[in-house]
Amino acid sequence: MEVSEFLAQPLVARLAVTGKDGHPTVRPVWFLFEDKTFWWLTASSYFRLQDLLAIDSRASLVVDSCDLITGQVFAVTARGKAVVHALDPQRAVRKLTKYLGPAAELWPSRFQDALTDPTARLVSLRPAHDLCCATCPMTRR
Repeated sequence: MEVSEFLAQPLVARLAVTGKDGHPTVRPVWFLFEDKTFWWLTASSYFRLQDLLAIDSRASLVVDSCDLITGQVFAVTARGKAVVHALDPQRAVRKLTKYLGPAAELWPSRFQDALTDPTARLVSLRPAHDLCCATCPMTRR
């Protein structure tokens, strides 16, 4: 499977950043992968990622899946500097559509509200290395 095909699926990434106590903190995020960059939303209704990134912008993430029948694992990892941007409503809608479908009027209100929340931001992570989709068959015991 190609990387872009894999990342186009509505999968959850696990994002690791440095927490306020200096230890890593890991959060699940819905993401959009465009222009070789991962994008996700943050706002007051979500965890305050922009506060953590103001302290340390280094971030790592993994997107993976495992087929329990075949044991096939697909994984993409990335690391680099995360950048907080003003909200781009069109990009945010593309990201939310990936997970919730095109009928925005049917989205739960918290997702609709994020598009007008003055604290909403987009965060980007452009990987510091080329991405590849690692596939690993898991052995069954």
